[in-house]
Amino acid sequence: LISSVDPKFLNLTKVDDQIYSEFRKTFKDLKIDVLDPEELKSEPAKEKWRPFCLRFEGVVEDFNYGTLLRLDCREGYTEENTIFGG
Repeated sequence: LISSVDPKFLNLTKVDDQIYSEFRKTFKDLKIDVLDPEELKSEPAKEKWRPFCLRFEGVVEDFNYGTLLRLDCREGYTEENTIFGG
């Protein structure tokens, strides 16, 4: 599905736009093309991520499940380029 549709037209939930808007308000300067694991997993980062995720409790099913992320979006899913965000 993801590879057959241009991602800018793909919505996985009814609140994708709200999630993205809230994401950008909370993480204004977070680079998303090349992720720094410290910006995701450090204690200060967790202090920002927890409240962000909790905003969607009751809005998004399984709102607190983790996901696999590519650290560098230009590269494929490999052990070295993948991190579990959760």
